[in-house]
Formats: sequence, structure tokens, C-alpha cells
Amino acid sequence: MTVSNHYETVKLHKEGRVARLQLNRPKSLNALDAGLMKDLLGALKEVKADPEVSILVLTGEGKGFSSGGDIKSMLMLSGEEQFSGIMDTISELVMTLYSMPKVVVTGIHGAAAGLGFSLALASDYILCEEDSKLAMNFIGIGLIPDGGSHFLLQERLGTHKAKRLIWNGKVFEGQEALMKGLVDEALPSGKLEDGIERYIKQCLAAPTRAMLKTKEVYVSLNKERLQHALDLEKEGQWLMRQTDDHQEGIRAFVEKRRPEFKGN
Repeated sequence: MTVSNHYETVKLHKEGRVARLQLNRPKSLNALDAGLMKDLLGALKEVKADPEVSILVLTGEGKGFSSGGDIKSMLMLSGEEQFSGIMDTISELVMTLYSMPKVVVTGIHGAAAGLGFSLALASDYILCEEDSKLAMNFIGIGLIPDGGSHFLLQERLGTHKAKRLIWNGKVFEGQEALMKGLVDEALPSGKLEDGIERYIKQCLAAPTRAMLKTKEVYVSLNKERLQHALDLEKEGQWLMRQTDDHQEGIRAFVEKRRPEFKGN
């Protein structure tokens, strides 16, 4: 087993053909701030460059997978230049994960919300526990999804259902997420690791080079579409950050009350 000590906010270890990467900001429910995104991107690039690895497993430390983007750190962004830099990092993160020449497996327990959910959607196979809480909840603070979620949800659900899910901002538990097609397995609470191990064994017993060639074909077909979605999300998110509804959504979030949106 090889353990990487290069990162402060993610854990990476490799054993044989399997790499395991764990988000490691448990006190913030693995909220994605600039530091975590930088470490995660570095670790993903390390795995991508390793010819021995054919399977990547992505999970979260602590009580949940990821609560999404770190709102406190986002509030500290002082202008469009800083915002643009963060969005470019998100785009690189999602594109690296989506195009990873490995079978990417995400295991979700607890919360997977916002950008955290986007990262999960960029993987090839998603397992969650039945009491997990999955949400594309940007609408609650007057924003649009980012992390390529417009494209990723369209791929899983189709345009009409993706649009409804984004507009509703509903929280889905594991079984309902499975029924909707948002995840590939829903397991009893505490059984996530069992499901991950079973799927790893299934992949290791399969002709993974053929699996990954199929993935390469689909990535080639869709990469430009995903990049276009990321570019549009970056532009649209900046515009939404200027709206009165977003400011009201943030105030309501901080004050722990229901927002009163005006459509402005």
C-alpha cells in the first residue's frame, strides 16, 4: 500500500490497481473551499498519471460526503477576478474527474449537496446509503448549479427532469435518488463500504481495459459539451451573484430562516 502525504485536506492511498481518495475536512462536512479544491485537484492528477491504477474510489471523511461549496469562503471573494479563479478551478476539477482514464466510483454517506453532489455526478458509478441526503440546492440561495451539473444531470435524467430537479432544489434520500436515476446503488446504513468492495471486486474481475476504452469514447463525444456547460455556468453564476434574490438567499441562510424571493 502507498500512502500520499502531500495533501492537508484529502487522504490518498493506493493498493494494487485501486486508489482511494477521501475528502478530509470533517468539521465542515467536507465543504469545498479553495484549499480542499486545490488538494483534490492535485490528488486527482496524481491518480490520473499512475498507469498502475485502474479504479478510483472517492469518499468523504466524517459524517457526510460533502455539504458543497464553502459558503463562508465564497462570501469572502472580493470581486470578479477572485470569483473567476475559483470557477476555473471548479471547471478543471470536474473535467479532470469526468475524463479520468479510470473507473471512478463515488461512495456517499450523509450529505452530498451542491458542488459536492456535482463531483459525485462526474463519476462513473455512485453508491449511497439509504439515509443519505442528496440535493442540488443552489436555487435556495438564488444561484444556478455549477460543477457541470447542467450537463451531468441532463445525461442522467434528460433535460426536462433535470430542469425540474434544479428548480425544486429538493433533498432526496437514498432510495428515492436510486429510483430517479441519480445514483446506481442505495445500501442500508452502515453498508456503504461493503457495496464499494463488492463493486471493486466486480471491476477487477472484468476486462477493465475494454471498460475504459468505452469510457474514452464517451468522453471524446461529450467533452466539448461539458466544457461548454462549465463556461456557461461560470458566466451565469457571476450574474446570479449580483441579484437581490441571491443576497436575500444568503441573508436567510445566515439567519437560518426561509428566504423571501422577489424575482430580482
